[in-house]
Amino acid sequence: MLAVAQIDYIRHEVNQKGGTYSSVARKMELDPRTVSKYANQEEFPVKKPQKRSSRVMDPVKPILDKWIREDLKKKKKNHRTAKRMYEQLVKFHSFEGSARTVRDYVSRRKKELKEYIEGASLPLESIPGTAQVDFGTAPFLYESEIIDLPYLVMSFPYSNSFLFQVFPSENTECLLEGLQRMFHYMGGVPTTIRFDNLSPAVKKIKGKGERELTDTFERFVLHYGFSYEFCNPGKGNEKGHVEAMVKYVRNNFFLPECTIVDLDQFNETLWQCAEEDRNRPHYLKETLQSELYKEDKKEWLILPEKKFECVRYQEVKADKYGIINIDNKEYSTSPRFAKQRINICVTYNSIIVLNEERQVIVKHSRLYGVKRRSMNWQPYLHLLSKRPKAIKYSSLYDQFPLEWSNFLRDCTEEEQKEVLRLLATLLKNDDFTLLNEALELASSHGHPSADQIKHCFYSLLNQGTSYEAITPRLNVPTVPSATRGLSHYDAFFQGGTSE
Repeated sequence: MLAVAQIDYIRHEVNQKGGTYSSVARKMELDPRTVSKYANQEEFPVKKPQKRSSRVMDPVKPILDKWIREDLKKKKKNHRTAKRMYEQLVKFHSFEGSARTVRDYVSRRKKELKEYIEGASLPLESIPGTAQVDFGTAPFLYESEIIDLPYLVMSFPYSNSFLFQVFPSENTECLLEGLQRMFHYMGGVPTTIRFDNLSPAVKKIKGKGERELTDTFERFVLHYGFSYEFCNPGKGNEKGHVEAMVKYVRNNFFLPECTIVDLDQFNETLWQCAEEDRNRPHYLKETLQSELYKEDKKEWLILPEKKFECVRYQEVKADKYGIINIDNKEYSTSPRFAKQRINICVTYNSIIVLNEERQVIVKHSRLYGVKRRSMNWQPYLHLLSKRPKAIKYSSLYDQFPLEWSNFLRDCTEEEQKEVLRLLATLLKNDDFTLLNEALELASSHGHPSADQIKHCFYSLLNQGTSYEAITPRLNVPTVPSATRGLSHYDAFFQGGTSE
């Protein structure tokens, strides 16, 4: 191949000045045929670099690349060594090259792939295996009223697909519970996830794009190993894909208002909704989103062996009744914890009171919405039974179900003690449902005793439907009519055994 300047000289001398092929060839000391070729050439394509082939290595390079990519999704201690890769090539792929050749190739490819990953500046929309996350809100018919509930959306920009779950709040525990559910449903972890500056994740925004993360979120990231990105303040468009998916989910799955009876069961149905939605063409790529989702899946990180404990531990002080305050909601503990500091464990749906040995003392469903207090009466009832007068007019007394508050106010002190001891025995998991029915049934015959309530309770427990007096089943003979004398006295013992 002649230099560009030589080719240009040939074309000028022959085509512009009319020189012959031979004369130009003599001046340049070239073959006339070479001069003719370049003078009349129409195209000058870029010369592609010649790729040197390697008979031994070329067949196994795709295998090595696959292994290297798989290892980059795992912890470093679980990466295969070049020696191990060489041994597997020899054993399973009849490799005839040397260990040194494999070692050199693996070292070079690892460096190239790492530089590509670290230097990639493509938007997340272009990279398989990445995700964006945000909350949205929608109206739901929940517990007989229409309320707005948040839902968490994880979108996959490359395949234009998503997953979503509904939660009672946008707190840290709900965010991490939602992410973890999605990871384990997916069977992998996105390589990079972009967030808005959610308060459950970001404690403080510093200068130069730095973020101070919440402790629980930071440990969650370390556990699952994904990279995170946060939008600049006021730049929600930097996560435009998930914002579009939040709107899409609301319009296509949550309007008009869905009825929720059990939130966990409702969320189970949403996985199938997301899967079925993938069976449509991508808006640009003319390929089914379900096929592009498979490409996303290939790039995900491998799940760790254990799930992350999405909880928050803290120490709080109880008031004089043993009541604690968590996020402006009140929860009972036990009278023996009055005015003491207590360890608690907070999850997205529960508040668990722990003793010094981290054993569970009381467990509450976590409160959301307008309800402000959760009482578990089990630890209080024995104290109440000993001191009904002292407790009768306290705020604790008013926390009983209305039926029992009214009933206990009509009881004498001794009756109160008996009834409270009965409640301490029968009340399980703070569920008054059956006890309320038993009290109503027993009260149909007037003010009942503790024994009558107990009898009604066990009748209902054994699926009895009516309140009947307890009558002894004895085989008592009929007493004859009274007459003078003792002539009929023996008839009273008829059927008896004489001695």
